[in-house]
Amino acid sequence: MVERLKHKYALSEQGAKDMIRACISVTCTNLAFMMSSGVLYLLIKDLLSDNLTKARIPVYAACCAGVIILIAILNYVQYGATFFTTYRESGVRRTSLAETLRKLPLSYFGKKNIADLTTNIMGDCAQIETASSHWIPELIGAVISTSLVGISLFLFFDWRMVLASFWVIPVAFLIIITCSGAEKRAVRKNSAVKLALSDGVQECLESIRDLRANNAQDRYMEGLEGKIKDVEKMALFTELKMAVYVNSAAIILKIGIGTTAVVGGALFADGKITLLTFFMFLMLVSRLYDPMQITLQNFAAIIATGVQCERLDEVMSHEIQTGSEELRNKGYDIEFDHVGFSYSDDTAVLRDVTFTAKQGEVTALIGPSGGKTTVSRLAARFWDVTEGKIRLGGVDISGIDPETLLQKYSIVFQDVTLFNNSVMENIRIGRAGATDEEVMAAAKLANCDEFVNLLPEGYNTAIGENGSELSGGERQRISIARAFLKDAPVILLDEATASLDAENETAIQQALSRLIKDKTVLIIAHRMRTVANADRIVVLKDGVVAEQGSPKELGANKNSIYGSMLAQQLVSQNWRM
Repeated sequence: MVERLKHKYALSEQGAKDMIRACISVTCTNLAFMMSSGVLYLLIKDLLSDNLTKARIPVYAACCAGVIILIAILNYVQYGATFFTTYRESGVRRTSLAETLRKLPLSYFGKKNIADLTTNIMGDCAQIETASSHWIPELIGAVISTSLVGISLFLFFDWRMVLASFWVIPVAFLIIITCSGAEKRAVRKNSAVKLALSDGVQECLESIRDLRANNAQDRYMEGLEGKIKDVEKMALFTELKMAVYVNSAAIILKIGIGTTAVVGGALFADGKITLLTFFMFLMLVSRLYDPMQITLQNFAAIIATGVQCERLDEVMSHEIQTGSEELRNKGYDIEFDHVGFSYSDDTAVLRDVTFTAKQGEVTALIGPSGGKTTVSRLAARFWDVTEGKIRLGGVDISGIDPETLLQKYSIVFQDVTLFNNSVMENIRIGRAGATDEEVMAAAKLANCDEFVNLLPEGYNTAIGENGSELSGGERQRISIARAFLKDAPVILLDEATASLDAENETAIQQALSRLIKDKTVLIIAHRMRTVANADRIVVLKDGVVAEQGSPKELGANKNSIYGSMLAQQLVSQNWRM
């Protein structure tokens, strides 16, 4: 039961146990409310039979007081079991989801829409929270308590009256169940159009300058308006579909009042039931059907929530990257041994790639577009290879925990990610706990001083969302400063100087030369001057190693790919208007 609840509603083990307790508490509370009807039945029975003596009045008063106290206690317990535990579980769910996302291979994020993942964390978690606190325990508690009352009445009262009163309940539930498939399909379509709208809004905000520069904002807004209308239409369609089934079930419930009155009246006329029994069943259906109608609405909502549960369970159940937290490497050579790699569509990106980036040397990856960035990501185990082995200091990195492995890497990406914080804190991400002096020393190595000193508050200046207050070159230098601050034995540079002018690129290269002593450096670059002083060049073409050697060796061969690229860049540098 616990395992089934865990996967069905994306719960932790404790959350599944808490949900069972919540359902039990709701059941007990519902039964306590029905006890008042039992006390009223006995009181009326004594009144009609002239058995209500003065001695019995205090007993009934005590029973009423006891029922009120019991209801108050059970309500208190129910509130804690449904709401407090649900909110605690919601926090656990979000934390667990974040931990799982942290351990997933980056290939997973390449296949998923970021807006969709945000919806998983925020929207889906909130929806399941509401279902766990308001709908699921109420539904299960209502079904169990109603079943127990029905069985008791069947055993102690006329079975025909029980059937006349209760036959509508399973029929009403059956109507809702028949709509479950259609409801889930509608919810999935609704989620898809909402996601398309979110993507459209985000894309609009990110590209507003380009849209205006090309006078394309009107055309784009027309498309965005169409997505808004799609969301409206799909929401109306989903609500209408649910309303048809829920209202049909509610109508069936109301019919139960009629069948109870008709059957009860006929049995009373034939003298087969007493007036008191007839009255009790009429009171029962009036007490039972209104809450049951709300329960049916909750049931329909729970069916719709199943889509969110499936989405979260898909993330939580995905295979994560694991490995040893102890790295017993001998040195920091990175060895690619007949490595092959394919994405999910089985298109080979790399085939039989073999080379070694040695410690204390700079190894440059060059060549036509495709494969170079993948090599650097594989070296840091952002993805796992499809074929072959990658070793760090002789240790197969596929058996090392990614976080343990990344402690040995300083990485500068082509696309820099900065945070809406100060320059100081953005650089400090390279090494948590670094002193201000250490941060500023790393910034100086990365040639950040010249622009930081011109900022209003120096290193304490907030740089805006993703460094919006800085130029591309300035953002790149902050990223490089992080790598200097981390001072890891392996350095991966993916077009690290692409956003720098020639003067700053030279300054960074001089700083790198001080940093790379006894370290393993793997550089991806397109500009030949960036790799001119590399110790070894690996040329990738069509996913294979086409050439490798020193710049001097490769440059001497005019027919080599490296030599051709060198000549082409020389021509482009000498081009004039």
